[in-house]
Amino acid sequence: MQSRRLQPGAQANALTRALDSLRARRVCIADLTESNPTRSGIRYPDGLLEPLADAAAMRYDPCPFGLRSAREAVAADQQRRGVDVDPAHVVLTSSTSEAYSWLFKLLCSPGDTVLVPQPSYPLFEHLTVLEGIRAHPYVLEYHGRWSIDTASIGRAPETTRALLIVTPNNPTASYVTSDDLAEVSELCRRRGWALVADEVFADYPLDVANPLTDIAARSADVLSFSLAGLSKTVGLPQLKLGWMIAGGRAAERDAALASLELIADTYLSVGTPVQIAASHLLGAGAAVRMAIHDRVKHNLRVLRAAAGQFPSIEVLRAEGAWSAVVRVPSMRREEQLVLDLLEQEHILVHPGYFFDFAHEAYLVISLLPTPDVFSDAVARVLPFVSR
Repeated sequence: MQSRRLQPGAQANALTRALDSLRARRVCIADLTESNPTRSGIRYPDGLLEPLADAAAMRYDPCPFGLRSAREAVAADQQRRGVDVDPAHVVLTSSTSEAYSWLFKLLCSPGDTVLVPQPSYPLFEHLTVLEGIRAHPYVLEYHGRWSIDTASIGRAPETTRALLIVTPNNPTASYVTSDDLAEVSELCRRRGWALVADEVFADYPLDVANPLTDIAARSADVLSFSLAGLSKTVGLPQLKLGWMIAGGRAAERDAALASLELIADTYLSVGTPVQIAASHLLGAGAAVRMAIHDRVKHNLRVLRAAAGQFPSIEVLRAEGAWSAVVRVPSMRREEQLVLDLLEQEHILVHPGYFFDFAHEAYLVISLLPTPDVFSDAVARVLPFVSR
């Protein structure tokens, strides 16, 4: 009785079952997969959420793309990175996941294809299946840094309608370079694809100075969309405000926005209080962003210092975002390694295969946990995996 969009009989994997068992016994777990800043001891400014109670939120004034004031706040926020954005090209959504859903409706017919990076966060598989379209991977290769294998993009199926890039990518922590962007933009231009850039972690550079951001604003020849939101930009995932910025040739961009307005008007999903508060949240939230950034940089230094004592372990280059990829000795399968680590040391990490790494053995470690939890866990993880 259910749609074929839903995968029947989904089973919890072995790691989830082991974790549930330990939690049922109230075993304390050091969670190195944590991605929620509101659970990571980050200090938030007093009164940050007070504007959500503004009396203006009592009036409902539905606008398909969001209130003009909120869209202006998003456009003004881009100015801190030196990018001019027209508020008319800003579309508010409840999240970047919803933004993807709207863009897939805009760009694809049922059965069409979008290109997604591999390895990357395993969200696209679910979002595309739920929209009745297909995700086709292109390859990210590591040669001292992660870069796009454009040859793998060239093998895209004829049903392709859009190319998705994530910059910096989760979990490889790699930004798209200007050379990468030039190549993929040319491919999109020649083949008539749209370019969708997920930039939710763009504000957290690590091993790179002045990374390339605001892809849509820089893409003059290709229909393009840049996605971000409060969840990462100011560490407020619970407020459910995301946005996309449209770019490209004026006629093509405006035609896309006209069609997108119908989709947005159908859902009208963004709450009025968070739109009223958007300007304040983006301004005051800079302190939260700085606190998160300091935490991530600190924990990365701790991880690298600890890994330096183990020649068989390598912390890969991390250009940005909140995670680090650690290459470890391939003495057992990744699944068994993370299960042993959880059951024997009570430490939870992500195995590389969760993100479709091409081969073993990798661990993906969040850089968000509190410094005491992080340093203690790392001090136990590294000798464990090197034995």
